[in-house]
Amino acid sequence: MRAAMLWRMDRLDVIDTCTRLAWHADQREWDRLGSVFADEVTLDYTSLNGGEPATLTPAQIVAAWQSVLGGFAATQHLLGNHLVAIDGDTAVCTASFQATHRKAEPYGGSLWTLGGTYRFDLVRTGDGWRITGVVMTATWGDGNRGLMP
Repeated sequence: MRAAMLWRMDRLDVIDTCTRLAWHADQREWDRLGSVFADEVTLDYTSLNGGEPATLTPAQIVAAWQSVLGGFAATQHLLGNHLVAIDGDTAVCTASFQATHRKAEPYGGSLWTLGGTYRFDLVRTGDGWRITGVVMTATWGDGNRGLMP
């Protein structure tokens, strides 16, 4: 019974960590965004942009996201259908996502929306669960992709 309760608490903490990533980015809470990441994070956005995954520090991720996402009037990253697998001090959380980006554009639509799945790899630290890897798999998009810098 106690093990099941601890697993449920860990599951909620893992989901909360992944949700805070989206929340802090959308709310432009750049000073808080870095707190969800481990010291090194592998980001894989190759399904959308091609190239290779990158390993970055939290400061590098925050700077890059602030530069890109901060250029939009608003963004909204929604996560749902979380599936969590915990193995000791590591976890994997997969979730569906829909991300909407809004920017005034005189020569095209002002919205670009993307959907698909995220896979978050996490590790338990003394400060809670931290994200060590993000794989975004885009499966659909709608609107003006040209809004992306």
